Amino acid sequence: MTNLTLSVPDDLYEEMKKHPEIRWSEVARQALAKKLDDLRRLDALLSGSKLTDEDVENVAKSVKEGVWKKHRKRRTGPR
Repeated sequence: MTNLTLSVPDDLYEEMKKHPEIRWSEVARQALAKKLDDLRRLDALLSGSKLTDEDVENVAKSVKEGVWKKHRKRRTGPR
């Protein structure tokens, strides 16, 4: 098995130290495996896509704007 060294912010490390019963390397291994599984599924889904990079950027921008507006409305109430 290959070793991987991670850098984490000090505040995160301090929180992790409060839970020595957790095998943090296993948590990281599971998170990496899930992310790779998500990427494999996305690759399979998009393998037949005819979207251009510009199309993808436009969709991503629209999604980000929608999420921002939703959260803004939640924080400030309806305008």
